[in-house]
Amino acid sequence: MIKGLLIFCVGLLVSCFFFSFGFTFLPPSVNTKIILAGIGAPLLFVQLFRAQRVEISRPLFTATGLAVVFSLVCYIATDVNRTDDFAYATYFMSFTIWLLAGYTVVMAIRQVHGYINFNLLTYYLAAVCLAQCILALWIDSSPAMQSLVDRYIEQGQAFVKEVDRLYGIGAALDNAGVRFSVVLIMLSSLFRRDLFQKRNTLLTALLLMVFFAILILGNIIARTTSIGGLMGLLIIFFTTGLFHHIIRIEFVRFFTVLTILLLVAIVVAMYFYAENELFRGYMRFAFEGFFNYYETGEFRTDSTDKLTTNMWVWPTDTRTWLIGTGLFDGWVFNTDIGYCRFVLYCGLAGFSVFASFFIFNALSFLSRYSHYKLLFLSLLAFSFVIWIKVSTDIFLIYALFYCIEGVQGSLFTSKFTVEHENSLFHTGNV
Repeated sequence: MIKGLLIFCVGLLVSCFFFSFGFTFLPPSVNTKIILAGIGAPLLFVQLFRAQRVEISRPLFTATGLAVVFSLVCYIATDVNRTDDFAYATYFMSFTIWLLAGYTVVMAIRQVHGYINFNLLTYYLAAVCLAQCILALWIDSSPAMQSLVDRYIEQGQAFVKEVDRLYGIGAALDNAGVRFSVVLIMLSSLFRRDLFQKRNTLLTALLLMVFFAILILGNIIARTTSIGGLMGLLIIFFTTGLFHHIIRIEFVRFFTVLTILLLVAIVVAMYFYAENELFRGYMRFAFEGFFNYYETGEFRTDSTDKLTTNMWVWPTDTRTWLIGTGLFDGWVFNTDIGYCRFVLYCGLAGFSVFASFFIFNALSFLSRYSHYKLLFLSLLAFSFVIWIKVSTDIFLIYALFYCIEGVQGSLFTSKFTVEHENSLFHTGNV
């Protein structure tokens, strides 16, 4: 009973980290991510005091340097253009806050379970994402629940209501879709041979149900979720031997479970689509492109129409291409496309550093965990794909990875080794 309550509390911490939000009774600058970072800072200080030394791994040191350089370039962009828009000139502060908040989450998980690794983190993130999807449906269908959430939670829901979108607690619009996508990519990486060799059909079926539940329900909140879903499905197909000449028996068992679940899901979806008007509206929004293709022969959505017609805004002079305009906040250029906004803010000089930052993070983990290369290649590809749609990034997941390595010594291990107890950011190779 106590262990279950502790796990629930850790799940709340994970949600506050992954889907941060503010409170109506606190200053607007204070959100759950800041609060978690405030807890993480003294925890880190105590750990360093006990160890009586500070060791930073080479990958984290390099990532820190890139974050500092990017912030510096953005500051130069604001200085040259004489603006006071420091949206990304303070990126190093955001970088640090994510790390400290992630450290709080990682330490909490390890305290409850005795260890933390990629699998355990993925279970927590998947549970949190599924809970957010259910919360969003509950809030949308219950005025009383919506009123309760709006009374205490501040997450910019006024704009979300204006565009008539669903929202959970900290989960809304493209930011939610980006996080759902990251978790779908991580979930798909669990379907590996070692899982199937354990012959745990129940766990396999449960993970598959969670994967498709997040994919479908997440699309109702933000259709960006479909990008991660597609990448996740590709990872599943390529890692389970579907395209091999000889398919192992454990993979045959997996695809049998997958086929049965898909058939059941299709039948249930068809029933509710025909009988429930609210569900029909959800599905038509979530899979608008497919419905348009079926009804008109053209795969299109309102979002893609806006992207192709008036969202691509590029600099018109050489100076802006090089160093940008120093303007980012708001709807200053009438576009939300990441590539455009970054280049217009800090030019190619800043964007190239920012892109290098995410290339380094992905390739750094890939070089140390080559057996999970599809995971990190997918995260790398996703980092660049989402900038076609929105100006956000996924460093929050790398922050958790770095913290796990610092606390546990390795991202993909289930045993805690004492040699890493006294060093937060271990420098050895894993």
